[in-house]
Amino acid sequence: MENEHFMKKALELAEGALSQGEFPVGCVMVHREEILVTGTRRGTLRDDGNELDHAEMVALRRLIEVGDPVDHGEITVFCTMEPCLMCYAALILAGIGKIVFAYEDVMGGGSGCELSRLNPLYKNSPITVVANVLRTESLQLFKAYFSNPANSYWKQSLLAEYTLAQ
Repeated sequence: MENEHFMKKALELAEGALSQGEFPVGCVMVHREEILVTGTRRGTLRDDGNELDHAEMVALRRLIEVGDPVDHGEITVFCTMEPCLMCYAALILAGIGKIVFAYEDVMGGGSGCELSRLNPLYKNSPITVVANVLRTESLQLFKAYFSNPANSYWKQSLLAEYTLAQ
C-alpha cells in the first residue's frame, strides 16, 4: 500500500473541510487498497464544545453503518493530523491495524501513549503507527486555518502557536 497515495486523499478531504471553515482534518480508512469510508472534522465552526465529531470518529461511525465484514486488523487509517487520545483509543477498540498520520498534534496527540503501561484491553493492541507522511502538505493546511482570523477553534492554543512558528 502506498501511504502517500491515500494520505493525499485525506488531504483532499481536509482541504474541503478548510474551505468550509472547519478544522482541516481528513480521515480515510483503507482495506486492501480500497477506500472503505472517509470522514472530516465537524463542529468547529461554532463555539459549542463539540469534541465528538473528529474525523476518525465520523469515519468509524460510517464503517459501522456500511457493515462491511472486513477484518479491522487489515484496515489502515490515514489522518492529516495525529489522532487525539479519544480517537486513538476508539481506533484500538475497533481493532484497526494501522494508523498513518501526517502532522503531529503536540497538544493532544494520543499515538505516543505507552500502551504497555495501560490495562490489557489497550496493552495487548497490535496497532502500528506511522508518522509524518506528507507532513509538510498537512502543516500548510493547519497554518492556513490558524492564520485566518475568522477561525476561532483552538485559536491561541499550544497547537496554534507551534504550527504558526514553523
